[in-house]
Amino acid sequence: MPDRHLAKKFQNVGGGLLALDTEALSRYDDIIDLSIGDTDFITDRRIIDAAYRDACAGYTKYGDPKGDPMLVEAIRNAYREDFGMELSPEEVFITASSCMGMELCLTAIINPGDEVLVFSPYFSPYKDQIELAGGAAVDVPTSEEDGWAIREDVLRAKITSRTRAMIFNNPTNPTGAVYDRSTMEMLARVAEEFDLVVIADEIYTRYLYEGKFIPFRSLPGMAERTLTLNSFSKNFMMTGWRVGCIVAPSQILTAVAYISNGMIYTVPSVSQRAALAAIAIRDDIEKIYISQFKDRVYYAYDRASRIPWMTATRPRGTFYLFPGIKKTGLGSSEFCRELFEKAHILAAPGNVFGEAGEGYFRIVCAVGIPVLEEAFDRMEKLSFPQNNLEI
Repeated sequence: MPDRHLAKKFQNVGGGLLALDTEALSRYDDIIDLSIGDTDFITDRRIIDAAYRDACAGYTKYGDPKGDPMLVEAIRNAYREDFGMELSPEEVFITASSCMGMELCLTAIINPGDEVLVFSPYFSPYKDQIELAGGAAVDVPTSEEDGWAIREDVLRAKITSRTRAMIFNNPTNPTGAVYDRSTMEMLARVAEEFDLVVIADEIYTRYLYEGKFIPFRSLPGMAERTLTLNSFSKNFMMTGWRVGCIVAPSQILTAVAYISNGMIYTVPSVSQRAALAAIAIRDDIEKIYISQFKDRVYYAYDRASRIPWMTATRPRGTFYLFPGIKKTGLGSSEFCRELFEKAHILAAPGNVFGEAGEGYFRIVCAVGIPVLEEAFDRMEKLSFPQNNLEI
């Protein structure tokens, strides 16, 4: 089909910035893939078996467009038990992944030309999602020197009369940073002052290695202006099931439901039944699986810290490491090309995560320590005479 039949905004798009590079994976037989945020564990067998039983029992048809009532109730109970938060059924909406949830939220609140603040480095789809909703993404940079902390002065400098919302990811992809209560209170104060909506992407709530997770909407005055996104993908090793949820004021979810009705109508019934089984064993899942990611990411940090041309900030959550490679003299994309060609390691260049990501690359520690050990052994052999990588 000629490009003239495409909408102008899509005539120059390519694949997703973090799409699985199947062509690259086929080029060498010893590739180590550290590029995509998927886990090496399959979904726990108890969850699979429960979903199978429910499918056999008839959960293969359209369900409630707002979500399986039993799953909605389970999420409400989990928020009550885990965070001491009371939610009404009208404040919970089940989505086919948190990515779709983000697009639904943005479409529901964004007017053409509205600006949305994103703390860079940020999960790369945010920018595209904002633009698809008709808005403009505005980078609010953070830095390795500050431990990837959000500075209030930098944030305030980015706010204009067109600023509508901010996206707050905690714990963060790609840096592994975790924001403390004082940072969240600062963001809440700014949100109230400028009447901003806060979209809280909290899909890594179980990947917190220091302290206790605090939902952003639990801060005073934030429940009425916060749209919380959560997902079963990472917390429960259920990326392929594509199920998440939005917790938000009921009037926002009324609009979300209207939009979702024209996009998907209802989330797959079997996936929701799997999610229902998962939430019942959430503490067990954390003990069995997520504790292993802590060991992996700390191992990767220790190895990165010993490589002379690499810098690293110790992650406090998620399973990502975001090392700096500025000492190599190479840009992020060039470095990752050389890393692939010389060491056969596939990783994401930092510049896809926003302006502040240039000079870094992301390592996904979702493989076993023996695989990480081999990857870092290869990286340790790299050198940079005259800005060229050699082994």
